[in-house]
Amino acid sequence: MDFLDKVLFITGGAVGFGRAFARAFSAQGAAVALADIDLDAAETTASELRANGARAMAVNCDVADETQVEAAVARVVAELGGIDVLINNAGKHLTKYNQPFTVLERHEVRALFDVNVIGVVNCTVACREPMIARGGGAVLNISSIAGYMVTSPYGVSKLAVRGLTMAFAQELAPDRIRVNAVAPGLTATENAMVDLPQSLVDRFVGELQLVKRLGVMDDIVNAVLFLCSDQAGFITGETLKVSGGYPLGI
Repeated sequence: MDFLDKVLFITGGAVGFGRAFARAFSAQGAAVALADIDLDAAETTASELRANGARAMAVNCDVADETQVEAAVARVVAELGGIDVLINNAGKHLTKYNQPFTVLERHEVRALFDVNVIGVVNCTVACREPMIARGGGAVLNISSIAGYMVTSPYGVSKLAVRGLTMAFAQELAPDRIRVNAVAPGLTATENAMVDLPQSLVDRFVGELQLVKRLGVMDDIVNAVLFLCSDQAGFITGETLKVSGGYPLGI
């Protein structure tokens, strides 16, 4: 897969999945913009990428704030020349968001949906015109297998991401913009391993998954690379589960 001369706008790009995506795409020749509320961390990652010869920039951006998103996109277009791929990765995902709606405080529910759902809308709409100017593009949303179980505010927010993926795929098709999503399963990220109880990790791997190992970052990165590439040019509106076979369903 070759992303030479492509420009990526990656939300939540400072650490975790976002940083892994930035490293992978820059290794394929892309320029990357790391949009994050933690500008210092984003700049640290951008500096690392530049030291390895990549074109990379950090930009301050709260995806829940429409004005900040529009300003960040405009700056990236001005400095990197456009946007070809948007990765909607920023999200709230701690176990506290897996509490019932009757337990989680209402302001926390609003904050969750502002980032996980409205953030996807804000960034996708803001990137539409720059992608049109480049002849089309690709949007990749990060959902979750929690969006298939829908037993918590977090799960509902990730179900909404799947819905947005289908809605935007239809709306942006005339603009030659494909929209897909990846739904990671249990993946050995730093945040997940700190946040999740070991008993839950053991149950997923030993009892629920068909592939009896933890997911690793490259499992998700490889799926995202494919869906954003020309090799996936006939795929849009889809959510790909990368979860070791859990949950299966029709």
